[in-house]
Formats: sequence, C-alpha cells, structure tokens
Amino acid sequence: MPPVSAIQRMFAALLILLFAGCVTVKVSLLEEPGPLKEDKVSGAGRDKILLMDISGIIMEGPRSLWSMRAFTRPDRIKEELEKAGRDSRIKALVLRINSPGGTVSASDVILHEILAFKKEKGLPVVACLTGVATSGGYYVAQAADVIIAYPTCITGSIGVIAMKLNLKGLLDKVGVDPEMVKSGAWKDFWSPFRPASPEEKGMMQAVVDSFYRGFVEVVAQGRKLPLEQARKTADGRIFTTSQALELALVDKAGYLDDAINLAREQAGLAEARVVRYHRPGSYRPTIYSMLPDLEMAGPQFLYMWWPGDL
Repeated sequence: MPPVSAIQRMFAALLILLFAGCVTVKVSLLEEPGPLKEDKVSGAGRDKILLMDISGIIMEGPRSLWSMRAFTRPDRIKEELEKAGRDSRIKALVLRINSPGGTVSASDVILHEILAFKKEKGLPVVACLTGVATSGGYYVAQAADVIIAYPTCITGSIGVIAMKLNLKGLLDKVGVDPEMVKSGAWKDFWSPFRPASPEEKGMMQAVVDSFYRGFVEVVAQGRKLPLEQARKTADGRIFTTSQALELALVDKAGYLDDAINLAREQAGLAEARVVRYHRPGSYRPTIYSMLPDLEMAGPQFLYMWWPGDL
C-alpha cells in the first residue's frame, strides 16, 4: 500500500469534520442589529418631544454598509413613528431635515406616514430645515404645521427630474452591440443602450408632469397657498431662507432650538425632554423593510435637486 501523503491526510480530516459535524464559533465583525433605543438629547420632565432626523438622499431599499447614515428610508421613519405611537409621553414631533431630496416614491411614503401619525396622535409637528432641504426634502416638510429654516438654508427646487445615461457611444467604442428580444414596441422604453426617441421623451414628460402636479398640490395644501401661487414658485429653482419667507414657503428663520421651543409651546408643555431614537445594525421590522435594493436598476423619478447636466 502506498504511503499516505500529508495532503491526503488533510483532505481526510476535512471530510471527517464535514460529515461528522463540528463546533464553530461565530465572530461578528459588525454589531448585531437590535430594536430602537431612546436617547435623551436635552431637557427634563415626564413629557417628551421626539426629534426625527431626515438627512441625506431619500430612497427605498435596505440599508447598505457603504451607505451608513447617508440615506433616509421609509422603513426607519415607519419604525420610529410606530415606537413613538406606543409612547403616550410623546407630545410633539420635530423634523430635522437636511436633504437634497430623493425618489418620488420614498418621499411620498414618508410624507404619508408622518401625516398619518400626526392625525392619529393629534400632536404638533414642526420642521426645521437646516443646510439643504430641497425637492423631496421640502416635500416631506409639508407634514409640518410650522416650517422653520436656518438663515443659511437652501430650500425649494420644487419639481421632478428623470434621467438616464446614454451608453451607445461608449458601447460603440468598445465594440459591444446590445441585443434585445421584446414583447412589445415599448418594452425597452428608456433603454440606456440607445438615444431616447421623441416618442419616448414625450411619454416620459407626461409621467414627470403628473408627478409635478402632485408635488405642487402637496405644497399648496401644506403651505395653505392658492394652487396658482404654489405653481409659480415650483419652477425648480432654489431659494435662500429670506426668499422662501417672501414666497411663504417657510414660516420663519431660526434654528433647531427655536423649532423645539415652538413644538413645546404648541403642545402646551412647561417643560419636556427632547429624545431621539437610534439603533445599531440593520433591524428592519416594518412593511417597508425588505424592498429590493434596486434603486438604480431602471428609470428613476426624483424629487431631487440635481444641479448641472450629466
């Protein structure tokens, strides 16, 4: 019988471990996910004001490790509101908004959830616009009874944008020729592998116009403005806080402590604790949690400020 080599012995040992079973030790490089925790930010007393952060790009999908805190997603907002809804000591909500906007869908879901919470709980909501609160960020602010903006804030950019990359020139240079089998003339609508046809641009414009009308109606309702007045400000331009004040897009200039004090006054509280929720990991127990992370897989309609051409 030929001698057993070291490699053969190693392979045999691996087979024994595989089929006989072995004890393994789990080592997590990331902190395990867990439920939301409440942190006190400031103040004192039994009653609470919830400070909710809406920052970065507003979009759907699960939270990626690389994104960290760069996005606001409906699942987190939904979970925070559900936790606040179970706490009878929450007497007011302050939205701290620092976002250029994001997808139409995610912005609308967040607005819907905050409005539903506000209606159910009957408590005041104050929005504080900080650095940039444009497009979808401003859209979400329409849930507030009062909007306060930092004196240095940029807001506005009311409108919708849809974009794609036309890769045909690049593919021609590298010798790649896409092939498509489709069931109908428009099944590859807005394909990135060729220029958009006039018909496609017209169809896309119709969708953008529909979302735009919805945005204007939300602003008119939220700011209690005549529809035509809201439409005049909704040409996509950005505004400083002083300009936004003149156009009635915000109520006053101020800072976060002003928004908190106003929320406390509107709730009729002599004193209150300001609290926020946080959670390490990626615990996502709501109906918006498991949406596929496919934000850039197809045409995207954005309530977002996008300066310059691609």
